[in-house]
Amino acid sequence: MTTKSFSPFVEEAEAVAPLQVVGEQIRVLAPAARTGSYEIFLQSGSEGAGPPPHTHPWDEAYFVIEGRLEVLLGDRKMEVGAGKLVYVPRGTPHAFRILGPSTKFLSINSHGGASEFFSAVDRETGGTLDLPKLLSAAQRHQVAIAAP
Repeated sequence: MTTKSFSPFVEEAEAVAPLQVVGEQIRVLAPAARTGSYEIFLQSGSEGAGPPPHTHPWDEAYFVIEGRLEVLLGDRKMEVGAGKLVYVPRGTPHAFRILGPSTKFLSINSHGGASEFFSAVDRETGGTLDLPKLLSAAQRHQVAIAAP
């Protein structure tokens, strides 16, 4: 697989326009379309923001830069703070909640899929929590959202 031309440096992550997804601001730092494999996102949001429990076909890891996250991984719930890493194997039910106004974390995915999903949710919901549109985008992008 050949990668497209991609500068190996992101000068200012804050300058990357954020996508609005379930109360979060997600900055796509490295999409798979440009790296040829993995994806990296800078995520932040208001306290309480985060996705409902879901699964997807890519591995994911969260590295907390600042603040705290409450992470649900399978049936285990944990709180993680700055400097901590959480690994989510593909297919594992998971979710997280932002636990403070200054929380920032990196999300790293093993292959493409998430950036297209996040872009679709941002475009189709206009940043609102429109559940039918969220579920429609999720289904098209191999993301299974658990029933409440």
